Amino acid sequence: MPLVPSYIKNLTSYKPGKSISEAKSEIGIKNFIKLASNENPLGPSPKSIDAIRKVELEIHRYPDATGLKLRKKLASLYKIKTENVILGAGSEGIMSTIMRTFLLNDDELISASNSFIGFKVLANASGRKVHWVPMNNNRYDLKRISNKINDYTKIIYIANPDNPTGSYITKSEFDEFYKSVPDRVLIILDEAYFEYAQILKTYPNSMNYRYNNVITLRTFSKVYGLAGIRIGYGFADQILIDSLIKVKVPFEPSLLAQSAAYAALDDQKFLKKSLEVNLKGIKYLEHIFLKLGIHYIPSATNFITTIWPSEKIASKITRDLLKNGIIVRQLNAFGFPNYIRVSIGLEKENINFANSLKKIL
Repeated sequence: MPLVPSYIKNLTSYKPGKSISEAKSEIGIKNFIKLASNENPLGPSPKSIDAIRKVELEIHRYPDATGLKLRKKLASLYKIKTENVILGAGSEGIMSTIMRTFLLNDDELISASNSFIGFKVLANASGRKVHWVPMNNNRYDLKRISNKINDYTKIIYIANPDNPTGSYITKSEFDEFYKSVPDRVLIILDEAYFEYAQILKTYPNSMNYRYNNVITLRTFSKVYGLAGIRIGYGFADQILIDSLIKVKVPFEPSLLAQSAAYAALDDQKFLKKSLEVNLKGIKYLEHIFLKLGIHYIPSATNFITTIWPSEKIASKITRDLLKNGIIVRQLNAFGFPNYIRVSIGLEKENINFANSLKKIL
């Protein structure tokens, strides 16, 4: 028996978007605009910063092992029981716990082949059989996913809205899909971009789907601007949450993360401003893409994914933008080599991106 399993040897690890420090080292210019990782361009709430400063001298102490204070806060906000809430080091942290908790040796998973890389890495690392279903017109193909369900299916993962396409599943589509899923199959609804999508009338807020086999995941990394301290949360039936808490890494998330997230929930003014900046940016870039004749996927998130005629052209656009101090994300790692994802920035950053794009086309 080998020391390292073959599925780990053959595993492709998560490849994040290029960081500003990497870009500086590679290109040799000082100032960059990063529009690659779907971060909040406003940064975190001032209340979160203050909360971190208040507890920074307590970091020699362990945090609450299950994050009870923050779980109570989330439960109150969403009008559910504390026993229905779990925290993790980002959504991926909870995904990892879900797999370690519920997967048996012969269990199988199903998801879209071009969706969130974080889940793909975790699923492949589990050593279980995974059915990767191609997308249909840049959207989850729920009918084909449903047809893949068999006696061994344990987990179905759906990112709604999706990353990297920005598309979403409608309420009627999910309702129809759910009818085909046995009670023994767990559905992970990853709603990392929920706050951006909730303005859409047809978007299915999973808080209305408190089924026993649905686990909702959300994060503080996007609209709340806390990507750097890794904190996410999930909602599910108490039986599932109790099981997850038994298995999760204790003292996760960190003291700083829990404190910052708690404070972020109290800053509705900042949340409102973040959503307004994003919506304005979405409309502006859509206008620019239409004007330049660039094909893009309508987005329910804080990014827009553009589609180019070939991988070669997408690579050149990405490289030329980088030379102009703009970092975007070519989606080779997602299986879309001719796609480029552009995160929404501040107004001046969006204008700078648009001007650079016009110059290099």
